[in-house]
Parts: sequence; C-alpha cells; structure tokens
Amino acid sequence: MIVLSRVTLAVLFTVATSPAHAAACGTGSFESWLDNFKTEAAAEGISQKAIALGLSGVTLDESVLSRDRSQHVFRQSFEEFSGRMVPPRLAAGANKMKQFGSVLSRIEQRYGVPGSVLVAIWGLETDYGVNIGKFPTIRSVATLAYDCRRSEMFRAELKDALRIVDQGDLSPAEMRGAWAGEIGQTQFMPSSYIKFAVDFDSNGRRDLLRSPPDVLASTANFLAGHGWKRGQPWAPGTDNFAVIQQWNKSEVYSKTIAYFANQLDRAP
Repeated sequence: MIVLSRVTLAVLFTVATSPAHAAACGTGSFESWLDNFKTEAAAEGISQKAIALGLSGVTLDESVLSRDRSQHVFRQSFEEFSGRMVPPRLAAGANKMKQFGSVLSRIEQRYGVPGSVLVAIWGLETDYGVNIGKFPTIRSVATLAYDCRRSEMFRAELKDALRIVDQGDLSPAEMRGAWAGEIGQTQFMPSSYIKFAVDFDSNGRRDLLRSPPDVLASTANFLAGHGWKRGQPWAPGTDNFAVIQQWNKSEVYSKTIAYFANQLDRAP
C-alpha cells in the first residue's frame, strides 16, 4: 500500500479483541494456537482440504508484527500527497480508460460507478497492478490473528482467506499482497474479497490478481455495496465521497481518489 492501509486506519475505530478469545491470542506457541484455529475453522464449515492447503507449514512472520507496531499517522497534506501520486499516473490512467473502455462502460451500467473512479483507485493502490505486494497473505493474516492487538478481526480475515481457497478462486501460493493481508490489484481484504469480488470476465474464477475486468467490477461492487449513488457527483461533502471514504478512511487519500478521477475525466 502507498499509504496507511485500510486495515491500519480501522484500528482507530475498532476494539482490538473481545474477551471471548482474549486468553487464546498470543499465549502458548504459534503452532498450538494454529492447531486450535484449524479446529475452529472446520467447525465453521471450511473444508479440511482448504485448511490443509492454506495452513500447512505456516509460521509466524515477525516482520509483519514489526510493521504493524511501527506505523505512523499519515501526515501529508492533500496537496503534497496528490501532487506526488497523481501526475505520474495520469497518462497511464488515461490509457487504461481507453484500453478498458467497453469493460468500464458495462461495469458502470451494472453498478453505477464511473470508470474514472475505478481507474483512479486502481492506479493509486498498485500502479494498475504493477505493485500488488509480495507477502504471503495467509501467513500475514495468521500472524496478525495470533497477535492480540486485533485478534478477532484477523481471525475472521483468516477464515475468509481459507474460504477463498475453498471456493477455488485462488490457491494459497497465489495469495500474495500487502503485509496486512490486502490482496489483488485494488487491495481487497479477504472479507471484502468474499463479499464483493465478482467474476466479470466469466471464466469461472473471481481473480483479483490477474483479471482487470474482475478487479474493476469488484471494486465497483464494493462501492455500490456501500451506497454509491448512480449519476451523482463525488466531490468532498457529497454522499458518494462518503462512500469513497469507506474505501479508505484517510480524508487525504479519499480526496486524492476524487481529484484523480476528475483529472481522468478531463484527460484527452
């Protein structure tokens, strides 16, 4: 991610863990904790095959814990951040608008979200799929689930990561992304992948790593699912801007998405 992750920002608004599992997180060995988690996942209907494929040989990643504990509040102004992020991505974004014009048009017809908003998010998150991250998703999420800072949140994300495997969308080896568990070209957490990912190219898989139609439609589905209003503006203060803030709670980041989308709409 190029700014504090949506997961990180959520920490400011959520309770770290519930008493029901407070004693389990961070106590005993990681291997013992993982064995208990496997039993819990199976009890919730996740197949033994997905559990074995996803969790076999998984170890604690100290680098993920270090990153999680050493984050700083995002302090750049909108002018600084947008000035750094938008100009280098504008020409490529305009080309993506043309390259995927028919796909974006069909997506807007279905979900009501303009292509410029989707391409802006795509560019800001991963440079249009160039930098999706290299951290093994399941290992990262398991590490954060074992840690007690946000155990409940990441236990749920770990189960959803296994459900992605169970549903055949991605294999554990394919699931690599940002250190906090975000996956794909617009950086979905596993829970958002399960809820909002769509197979827009109709190949039988919801592939947010390699399929731009799936990536863009799934991002539109996320925004539509959070209340995007078809045909309405997205400037700060509008209902649609509030939806963009559901994508990333940083006001600077959300303003940059809105600004970038407007620039793409004006591009020749």
